Amino acid sequence: MMVQASSMNITVVLWVLNVLVVGAVVVRILLRPHRQPASRIAWIAMVGALPGIGVIAYLFLGETNIGRRNLKAVSEARARLPAASAAAIDTASHLEAQLPPRYAPLFSVGYSISGFAPVAGNSAVLMADSNTTIDHMVADINAANDQVNVLFYIWLTDNNGSKMAGALKRAAARGVTCRAMVDDLGSRTLLKSNLWREMGAAGVQTAVALRVRNPLLRPMQGRMDLRNHRKILDIDGRITYCGSQNCADPEFLPKAKFAPWVDSVIRLEGAIARQNQRLFATDWMTYVGEDLSEALGSDVAESVPAAAEAVIAQVIASGPTRRNSAMPELFQSLMYSAREELVISTPYYVPNESMQAALCAAAYRGVRTTLILPAKNDSRAVAATACSYYAELLEAGVDIQEYVGGLLHSKTVTLDGEITLIGSANMDRRSFDLNFENNILLYDPQLTQAVRERQQVYICSANKVSKEVVANWPVTRQLWNNTIAMLGPVL
Repeated sequence: MMVQASSMNITVVLWVLNVLVVGAVVVRILLRPHRQPASRIAWIAMVGALPGIGVIAYLFLGETNIGRRNLKAVSEARARLPAASAAAIDTASHLEAQLPPRYAPLFSVGYSISGFAPVAGNSAVLMADSNTTIDHMVADINAANDQVNVLFYIWLTDNNGSKMAGALKRAAARGVTCRAMVDDLGSRTLLKSNLWREMGAAGVQTAVALRVRNPLLRPMQGRMDLRNHRKILDIDGRITYCGSQNCADPEFLPKAKFAPWVDSVIRLEGAIARQNQRLFATDWMTYVGEDLSEALGSDVAESVPAAAEAVIAQVIASGPTRRNSAMPELFQSLMYSAREELVISTPYYVPNESMQAALCAAAYRGVRTTLILPAKNDSRAVAATACSYYAELLEAGVDIQEYVGGLLHSKTVTLDGEITLIGSANMDRRSFDLNFENNILLYDPQLTQAVRERQQVYICSANKVSKEVVANWPVTRQLWNNTIAMLGPVL
């Protein structure tokens, strides 16, 4: 009897502990700021239905938190960076003659996200393809005089990855300060390679962002799947690149069956390069601790010769340490600003409700709205989730095109033939909430025409999705798509 009573007491204690733990997690979910109701409901449902798994999942994946140490380092890095002087920021009167008033609010949104003002006098060229991009990067590094700063989410040891490493080693050998940073998870193959060690031995300063370390300790160090997804190359604070391409061959051997990876990258020269340099410096100072404030100088505009061209550009950096929902707000602002045409290419479409509504609203008000996605996605879950939104988009009049020439990795938005957004951010919840991203917003009809022509190349190599095709999907596929889409608020 005593054994039986003891067993019952243990059962009661465990049950009470379970109730207390689940209750505490539910209260935390309800009190967590900046969380959409759908996300709260999804997490509470998971914790209630599967208490053990749900609680553990929430501890590891439930909150966007980079950890106190990293957060403190980011804050200190931003505080140490020199403030741009009045001469470094184009005044409103200077931009009025070049920027139509209806686009000014878009750049105001960008400024509210990361504090960079739009700067004029830049030149910009859309690169032809991935290999050409790397060749231009290598040529610019070969001509560097002062410093080269590189950050990639994925850096492989393939042909293009080795080319980039070789250029950095040569630059370091002739006295140029070279800094190379990669994400710990995205570039794990490089970090274990001889190539990474050779770069360090050659004088290239190397660093790793968001180290994974012991996954069991991650709840105390911040969410484990936060990643630095940025792709930055800055040369002498004068030349920079922005786009979707990682440092890798288009064949992308880790996922060769989806190849080629199809990317878009723009090379820019002018004052905009100093904004990317400043963004890189923030990451470097956060994860390395080295103070780069003196290397940046105190005045952006005076240190960068103005280009003859009049491309207006603005770096927009987002991430878990920036304003909540920053990237989706920017995408939505672009969608609501469109009057004639809106064309978007993205590999991953997992929108929140407001973004889906904004895209539909553009089509409903008569804007020619096109969404270009890969026909074959490297993520089955993302592909299924995207398909769950097709019916509503098609009903609104959105033209959906599925690219069949490889994995369309290009992340571009063109607006009314004058505005371009390009960068690393996907239109999915990972880019919205979990990844550190970098994009550039540009006003220039000529450049936008070039990007629009590239988008048209994608469309010419794509299959148009029709209402009839989606309506005739088997019930099993519809169930799969909608079930996976339900996990969006959780993930």
